[in-house]
Amino acid sequence: MTNKPIALQMYSLREESQKDFLGTLSKVAEMGYEGIEFAGYGELSAEELKRELDNLGLKAASSHVPLTTLEDETELAKIINYQHVIGSKNIVCPFLPPDRRSKEDYYNLIPILNRVGEQCFNEGINFSYHNHDFELIELENGKFPLELLLEETNPQWVQTEFDIYWLTKAGENPVEWINRYHNRTPLVHLKDMTTDGEQFFAELGTGGVDLDGVLKQASKSNVEWWVIEQDQSRRTPLESVKISLDYLKTKSLVND
Repeated sequence: MTNKPIALQMYSLREESQKDFLGTLSKVAEMGYEGIEFAGYGELSAEELKRELDNLGLKAASSHVPLTTLEDETELAKIINYQHVIGSKNIVCPFLPPDRRSKEDYYNLIPILNRVGEQCFNEGINFSYHNHDFELIELENGKFPLELLLEETNPQWVQTEFDIYWLTKAGENPVEWINRYHNRTPLVHLKDMTTDGEQFFAELGTGGVDLDGVLKQASKSNVEWWVIEQDQSRRTPLESVKISLDYLKTKSLVND
């Protein structure tokens, strides 16, 4: 069920990366991660980063790129070229700013996502949208914004990176969403959530998210990478991402 490569979203280690980007990549490799989902490149050129990844035995799984950058055609072309050099096949729109979450904003976003997605598709790169819980607040027509964005965009051009923590926090079943869009899920963000009222971010296997269901559904879907992310932690971030990786590898040994 879990014989998919495992990447780490580097936002999990943002403070460590800011102090020592390459040293942090080395620690991630030592833990046993196979890939990286980037949220910035440590001011390295694509050639420099590719060389470091090769030295560490890591692959570039994906890159989170701010919407404002994606909207700029010149910047998007640069980002796509960067992916080609580092070997990444995935670009993700990670977040909508609070001032762009009205009904009109979501409708205006549809052609933007299509344009970005088409340009990526033509370059052999998947373009995905990453959700939080605010896209799961119903609009006046009873639809979720996340549904609207996926139904009104070209399924070849716009994929998904479902975040199972935020789906669960919004009261949704992540297994059902992955099944519903099973042909549009190259990336899945794996996170857990505490079972208390705080619903805090938890290391995989320590909370109440239906991880077994998600992992099982992946065998029927086109998931290419599991991406572990720990937005915040009560442990040190390095400890947290190691716990989650060890848990996922244990599930792989048991179920594959």
